[in-house]
This record gives sequence, structure tokens and C-alpha cells, in this order.
Amino acid sequence: MKLLWEIFITFFKIGAFTFGGGYAMIPLMQHEVCTLKKWVREEDMVDVLVVAQSTPGAIAINSSTFIGYKIAGIKGAFAATLGVILPAFLIILSLAGLLMKYGDSAIMLKVFYGIRAVVVALIVAAVFKMFKSCITDYGTLLIAVISFFLLFYFRLTPVVAIIIGGIAGLIIYKVFLFSQDTKGDN
Repeated sequence: MKLLWEIFITFFKIGAFTFGGGYAMIPLMQHEVCTLKKWVREEDMVDVLVVAQSTPGAIAINSSTFIGYKIAGIKGAFAATLGVILPAFLIILSLAGLLMKYGDSAIMLKVFYGIRAVVVALIVAAVFKMFKSCITDYGTLLIAVISFFLLFYFRLTPVVAIIIGGIAGLIIYKVFLFSQDTKGDN
């Protein structure tokens, strides 16, 4: 029960202090679950994010559910998911009236202007962290660059990009591993 409470509090804190949605949560989530709690290794966090991004739903909720399940099974998944969702629900519920009334005020517009800039910085920081752990060789760099151009310039849907990336990874590393095996035989 103590572990479930710790999971809930950790993910409640992540949900409460991250603005800007799932991608903005990634750096805080990495810090909490990898660095502080050591529930997940940095290398495994990338896999968590890949699975979370590849499944339907919000990346923050999917990641939390996956990590909670990894730590303490179904009860851990429930504790983590509830923890990450509850702050936003409570904040939106309590602030909805105020935002409807004062959302267009000059002060509120300036506050949100500043918050948006921080959210962009959080997302860029997450990208750099993931880049360092995901791009490990020329094959992964090639897949990342091609995927970026397909997504950005040709507006390929993320689902199709993920499928293509998986197939490209299989092909590149099957060929790469095969070429390594034949070099060892000579």
C-alpha cells in the first residue's frame, strides 16, 4: 500500500506541476521515475515513450499507466493514471469559471504567453534528451531524419510514420547484423 501511495503522489506531482500537455511532462516524468525514484532506467524510458506514443490516448496518461504497471501491476497502473489525471481535472474544474470570466484580460493573456514559452522549452529539452538516447548510430539517425521530413514536409500521419520507422529499423538492422556476421566469418 505504501508503494501505491508513493506512485500516486509522484504522478500527482507530475500532473500538478506540468503545463502544456503530455510532451511537456516528459522531462519531469524522466527526472522523477528515472533519476529520483529509479523505478525505470533512462534507456527503458525511451521504450515507454515509444509504446505510449504508439497506442491510442494521451502520451502522459499512457506513459504513467505503463510505468505504474511496470512498478506494481494493475494497482500501480491505476495509482499512476489517477495521480497524473487528477490534478488537471481538479484545476480545470476549479478554474473553468474564472477562465471563462477573466480569460481575455490583459494579465491572463500575458501569464499564458509566458507559460507557452516555457512549454516550448520543456518540449525541446525532452527532444534533446530523447535524441541522445535514441540516436545511437547512423541507422537511427537516418530513420529520424527521413521521418522528420515525411512528417513535417509531407504531413505524413504519425501512425504511418511509426509503422514505416519500425519496418525501416527491421530492414536496416537485419542487413546490418547480417553484414556483421559475414565479416566475422572471413
